[in-house]
Amino acid sequence: MDPFLVLLHSVSTGLSSSELTELKFLCQSRVGKRKLERVQSGLDLFSVLLEQNEMSPENTVLLRELLVSLRRQDLLRRLDDFEAGAAGGAAPEERDLRAAFDIICDNVGKDWRKLARHLRVSDAKIEAIEEKYPRNLAEQVRESLRVWKNSRRDDAAVSHLVRALRACRLNLVADLIEEGQRARALQNESGDPVSLSESWDSDSPASGASR
Repeated sequence: MDPFLVLLHSVSTGLSSSELTELKFLCQSRVGKRKLERVQSGLDLFSVLLEQNEMSPENTVLLRELLVSLRRQDLLRRLDDFEAGAAGGAAPEERDLRAAFDIICDNVGKDWRKLARHLRVSDAKIEAIEEKYPRNLAEQVRESLRVWKNSRRDDAAVSHLVRALRACRLNLVADLIEEGQRARALQNESGDPVSLSESWDSDSPASGASR
């Protein structure tokens, strides 16, 4: 079965009736009243959203927003796992970009606003992100990166992120991203898995690095 459909089925079975009701309410602006009345499960709702091209394996933004609204971290982790698996089949540049996103989300913290400004994300969009995810720092960081990526389209590159991180004096995060790239390049050349820690140990960290 399609991995995305497996994910949607898994999410659906994990929803309570009250959570399904909340999802239907959140989708009122996207799904007509009659269709919503026929929705009896999460899978029913997801099927409608798929038909309307509101979500797809390549576009999981709405699904993430819905799960964030429910505060279901367990289901968000399943979505993260799916996206990580999808990244494995993506082009090397896309895999590097997704890996960089993960590192930034894990390490930048409250400095994400400064980084977003260096990436030329407008203050208006930063405020919108804060309103969209008021109590979820990790999603604020990830959404700011998605906004930047969408604005750059095919021009989005890891080198731009590294440059912005260093401009913000987030050198350790930039180092982690570059070490990850080198480790994946070595793995691709040799065909053997190379861990990030092994690559990190092979080189000494850049002097003067700071968070």
